[in-house]
Amino acid sequence: MDWDKLRIFHTVAETGSFTHAGERLGLSQSAVSRQIRGLEESLKLSLFNRHARGLTLTDEGELLFKTSDEVVSKIISTEQQLIEGTDKPRGLLKVTTTISFGSTWLPYHIEDFMNEYPEVDVQLLVSDRDLDLTTREADVAILFHTPAHVELIQKQIALFQHHLYASPYYISRYGKPETLADLDKHRLITFGELPNLPIRNINWILETGTDIPRKPYLQINSIFGVLQAVKAGLGIAALPDYLVQGAAARNVLKILEGAEGREFPAYLVYTAEQRNSQKVKVFRDFIIQKFKNERF
Repeated sequence: MDWDKLRIFHTVAETGSFTHAGERLGLSQSAVSRQIRGLEESLKLSLFNRHARGLTLTDEGELLFKTSDEVVSKIISTEQQLIEGTDKPRGLLKVTTTISFGSTWLPYHIEDFMNEYPEVDVQLLVSDRDLDLTTREADVAILFHTPAHVELIQKQIALFQHHLYASPYYISRYGKPETLADLDKHRLITFGELPNLPIRNINWILETGTDIPRKPYLQINSIFGVLQAVKAGLGIAALPDYLVQGAAARNVLKILEGAEGREFPAYLVYTAEQRNSQKVKVFRDFIIQKFKNERF
């Protein structure tokens, strides 16, 4: 079987589109389509169902994709080992995490890692959608919930808390709540609905200290956006403590000191193929040590 055709097939199966596969591979849509057609003709069967919304794999396509995925993973793993050498971390390291963590805490600390390992090229991919490590969208993830893929290696690296925060401007206008029941009379900002919340139980402010869930004044589908709304004086919000550190803590005050949400863990996640990657190993050790030294 032609390796180039198999590689193109694998990319098309991952992306679900000739166009997107071409963009990833640096080929035209017509060139990708031609290679897939040639592969199907050589095998004398159809690998994709073609419809207006895109491509789906046939049963035969699913079987070939499973095999090709194993081959591609092994080749990439071998390539990484060859590039990295035996004992010196180097090469591209794609790190993904939530928008809030990747926009606040991580940028303030990643420079220490980059200075210590100058031959590792770090790329931060921030998203409140979990990137798929099994398809190599990223090499390693810092998540605040267990990953959907159970076969991924996950190491709990920290426990965090939520507390309630407001700005001095908001308090000057609407007063400071003294009890949880007082929250019923205040403007509450919460995280907007997503199929998978980046942090579980994130909107506990709506239910704590009341039998009837409160109605949010404003919903934002970004925790970092919630922080900015608090700073702007729009209301009170439950924020993870890692978000309110250093410069990000300016113009926000912790209120109702005794009120806190359920503890939530942080996990470092990567695939089994990355287990022996030197750059992943040193990044794992770096993050674990940083979290041990931090006071959240």
